This record gives sequence, structure tokens and C-alpha cells, in this order.
Amino acid sequence: MISAGDFRNGVTVEIEGNIYQIIEFMHVKPGKGAAFVRAKLKNIINGGVVERTFRPTEKFETAHIDKRDMTYSYKDGDLYYFMDPESYDMVPVNGHVIEDDMKFVKENEVCKLMSHNGDVFAIEPPINVVLEVTECEPGVAGNTATNATKPCTVETGATLNVPLFVNQGDSIKIDTRTGEYVSRV
Repeated sequence: MISAGDFRNGVTVEIEGNIYQIIEFMHVKPGKGAAFVRAKLKNIINGGVVERTFRPTEKFETAHIDKRDMTYSYKDGDLYYFMDPESYDMVPVNGHVIEDDMKFVKENEVCKLMSHNGDVFAIEPPINVVLEVTECEPGVAGNTATNATKPCTVETGATLNVPLFVNQGDSIKIDTRTGEYVSRV
């Protein structure tokens, strides 16, 4: 149990049956009346952000989030299968839960699966991945000095904007947090 007076950034709590992560909090002591805690909370299941106020003495159950390194194996229909590197067990994850996070993940890539009570609600792909460009307009000599970009498709099927000098068949490094081109490899 944790009281609202002990809130810290990053702590996960269970409020009214939902699991929230504390993004920001502020202890407020007005001139008149009792002190209170104003907090910005992110629902870890659906990603929604809400602002709530609490009395400092209110108590909440702490929620334990499991983060485990798993290897992405394959996709079958709407399910993504991840393998536990220690026990070799396959864990199926529903595609609608993690579809956006899987854009830049290819097979045999290690990801962190985040779960609460055995239910996977999100994955963290590696921060940078190296992928091959499968479809792109050809580059033109002399187009390296401008900040102009062009769309391209990588081997996972995701599209992103890259500099004009990148060609089909090149390997590029991508930041998975922003989905942006980092460098050519």
C-alpha cells in the first residue's frame, strides 16, 4: 500500500480497478483548507492520461509490473509469438495490443514484454534497430547537402522518411521511439 502523500514519478498504483503510472505529482498546500496531492496519471492498459486530486492520507494498492526480455519469433494471424530465452516457452500476444510497437521489429529481435498479473499490455522494442530498405526511389548524386527527405519502406513493411541519398538495398539505423532515420550502416 502507498499513500498519496508518498507518490513519486514512475510508481504504478491500482485505482478503482485500473492500473495507473504516475507521470507527475505535486503536493499543494493552499492558504486555507487542507493540503492535497494533484497527480497526472497514465492508464498503462489503454494509454489514456487523466489528472486527479487526492487527500494525502488516501491509500492505494501498488501494482507490480513485470518486464521480461523475450525474443520475437513469428506472427501467426493476429498473434505475435515471443520466446522466453530461459525456458523456451512461447508466449502469444494479441496483435491489437502491440501492433504499433511492432513496426520496426523483425524476427529474432529481443524485446521487453511488460505485463501485469500475466496479461501483456505493451512491449519495448530495442531503442535502435538496423533494417534493410526494400522499396525506395533511387538517390541522385549531389543530394547530400539538403535536409530534404523521401519516403521509403523497410523490410518489416513500415514506411518512414529518409534523406535523398538512401537507396534501395541500403541498411539503415532507425530510432524505434520516434520512428525516425538515424544513420546509414
